[in-house]
This record gives sequence, C-alpha cells and structure tokens, in this order.
Amino acid sequence: MNVLVKIAVILIISLVSSQVEAQTNFEKGMAKAFELWQADKTDEAENMFERIAKAEPKEWLPNYYIAQINSLKSWNEKDETVLKAQLDKAQKYIDLAITKSKDNAELIVMQAQVLTNWVAYDGMTYGMKYGAKITELYAKALELDSNNPRVVFGKAEWAMGSAKYFRQDTAPYCKEIEASIELFNTFKPESKFHPNWGKERAKQVSKSCKE
Repeated sequence: MNVLVKIAVILIISLVSSQVEAQTNFEKGMAKAFELWQADKTDEAENMFERIAKAEPKEWLPNYYIAQINSLKSWNEKDETVLKAQLDKAQKYIDLAITKSKDNAELIVMQAQVLTNWVAYDGMTYGMKYGAKITELYAKALELDSNNPRVVFGKAEWAMGSAKYFRQDTAPYCKEIEASIELFNTFKPESKFHPNWGKERAKQVSKSCKE
C-alpha cells in the first residue's frame, strides 16, 4: 500500500474512532442524566445535561432537557424571582437548541410550554402578553409535524384551557386529545433519547373530558 494512502486510511480510521467514542460518551452521559432524573435527583440530572451540552455543542437534546426541567420546576413555583430565574434559564437553552436544530416541532412545543408557564403563574398579566404567541407556536409546530403526538396534544390542551377560561365548549378539543392518544400509541422516537413524553398526561385530560 502506498505510504500516503496508508496515512490517509489511518487518519480516516482515527476520525471515525473519535466520532464513535464521542457518540458513545454522549449516549453514556444522556443515559446517566435520565437515570438521575428518574431517581428524582433533578438538580444532578440538570447538571449532567449541562455538562453534556458543553461537551457536545452540536447536539440539541441536552439543551432541550435543561429547558424542560426548568419548565417543570416552575409549575408550582410561587416565588416570582425563583420562577423568573427558572424560565429565563429554560428560554436560554431553547434559544441555544434552536440554533442547532431549526424548524424543530419538539423545540417549538417546548417554547410554547415555557410561555404557558408564565400564563399559568399570572394569567391576567401574561395571558394577554403570550396567549396569541402560544397559539401561533402550536400552529407552526402542526405545520411542521402534524403526526407528532406532543404537537397535537399541546395544541388541544392549550385551546381547551382557553375555552374553559372564556366558558366555551371544550368538546371539540376532547376529540383532539383522543386523536393525540392514538398518535402516542404508534409514535416511535428517533432515538431512546428523543422526546417521548406526554401520553399519561393526555390520558388524564381525556379522562377528565368524560367526567
């Protein structure tokens, strides 16, 4: 084998090996972060996702989960200073993720969730500010991925909440919730680390429709 060819082959193998190693490290890190999260060690999981995000600057998933953790933390938060810190952090990581994966329906849904956190905290103040934007986000996500169950469910749940607030009929949205459950039943995430949440919540909302 020509010496130059041999060097080229060695370089290619080295590059592939380093990519495989990096991917393996990413997978190990993500698995560990989920393990911590499932063990209710949320802060440790968040720290792990942050380390992965720094080590894997091209990956959007760690940023997504940092945003989701901070969104979830904020649901029952009564201290506005704490809430703002959490949701500002969530927004920061959503913005970062979007630079890595544009027109991503999962990220648009997460953005809508974070804005909904503000509305849930103070509907009078933030409903006027973010209500139309949330509706617009779900419409955009639906255009991008109409078979994504989180898109269909999130859009329906948001519309249902708005209908309840204005004392309108919620029955049409109950049908959409049912449709989302069918999508959840057949949904296959791109990998074991891609978003795959929402089915249990959709079932709870569907059950409330029948009560």
